[in-house]
Amino acid sequence: MTSSAARTALDLTAGLPVPDLEDFYRDLHRHPELSFQEHRTAARLAERLRAAGFETAEGIGRTGVAGLLRNGDGPTVLLRADMDALPVEELTGLPYASRTPGVMHACGHDLHVTWLAGAAKALADGRDAWSGTLLLVGQPAEEAGGGAAAMVADGLYDRFPRPDVLLGQHVVPGPAGLYPHVPGLIMSATTDVEIVVHGRGGHGSRPETTVDPVVTAAYIVTRLQTIVSREIKPRESAVLTVGRIEAGTAPNIIPATARISLNLRTQSEAVRDRMLAAIRRIAEGECHAAGCPREPEVTLGGSFPATVNDPETDHRIAAVHREVFGTDTVFDSGPAMASEDFSKLALGELPYSYWFVTSTPADTWDAAPGADLMEKFDAVPSNHSPHFAPDLSTVAPGVRTLVSGALAMLG
Repeated sequence: MTSSAARTALDLTAGLPVPDLEDFYRDLHRHPELSFQEHRTAARLAERLRAAGFETAEGIGRTGVAGLLRNGDGPTVLLRADMDALPVEELTGLPYASRTPGVMHACGHDLHVTWLAGAAKALADGRDAWSGTLLLVGQPAEEAGGGAAAMVADGLYDRFPRPDVLLGQHVVPGPAGLYPHVPGLIMSATTDVEIVVHGRGGHGSRPETTVDPVVTAAYIVTRLQTIVSREIKPRESAVLTVGRIEAGTAPNIIPATARISLNLRTQSEAVRDRMLAAIRRIAEGECHAAGCPREPEVTLGGSFPATVNDPETDHRIAAVHREVFGTDTVFDSGPAMASEDFSKLALGELPYSYWFVTSTPADTWDAAPGADLMEKFDAVPSNHSPHFAPDLSTVAPGVRTLVSGALAMLG
């Protein structure tokens, strides 16, 4: 027996203006904007929210947008879309590819904004079928990790009602038409770490008079790779990635310093703390072995909290998604090592559900090498790839997931 939320969601989304939403998506994709620079994107979203009848405010947390629709008694439900793009040169070859050199919507946030705009209109047009309050948020700077916190710090919940529940979703690779849910930990925490190695510079022809920080940095990078394989239990998931090494100005100059930037992905505070202790120990040990004149500087940079769904809320949303899309389309994919700042909108205490929407075009998926789903999943373009191109067939379903999720929580 289909629930009233599922039936209503199907009714409210039966006549979605799909061509208009696809045009809106293509426009956003052509004009990507980096974190805290989403001025055009925010304006386009705010225009749609106002047209749907939402009380709308811009410039929250620098470039954030919020729209409010009060519709009688009932809970306040927040729907969120992130808006920023990435410093990636697009290689998709799409006719609507990015027109901004070196910037691309390689993570699908343009699709998230499109879904939110579509849900805003569908829910506003169908307000006779539900009661409560909708708070729709266009969040800046998810990629930089500061957008959600910036909106909260700028008074998001002073200007608008504090939500009773938050809902969010993210486009991911996989055969279009699946909606993975995880009732608990769904995404990992991440921490950036910077190591500065202090050596003694000099001429490349006289290395004996120097302490070469490049060689020391190379030893540190190599040794760091043993932390996960030799210090973390196999049942404890963790990833350590060295993403940048910087040193020197010319081939014949031994520099005085070298800089290493790395990123940790963990699913518990205990594992994170052990990894940080190991990083400091390895950096200090290698610098001591090399005779560096100073201790290395190890500093923590940006971080994202783990994303942990409220089980009861997520079960409720997953149930309505099964009704709307079919039982086989919703499954528990287990926690991912990717990270998000969505949970910062929840203030550490509000319940939320966050899920995925798969989006790989059928021809791309079918052509990918691999005998099973996971082998193909590893072969198709992923988020942050210059070839990442979600299928436009996901425009309507992504609106439907938000609408049905909201209706499951509203009166």
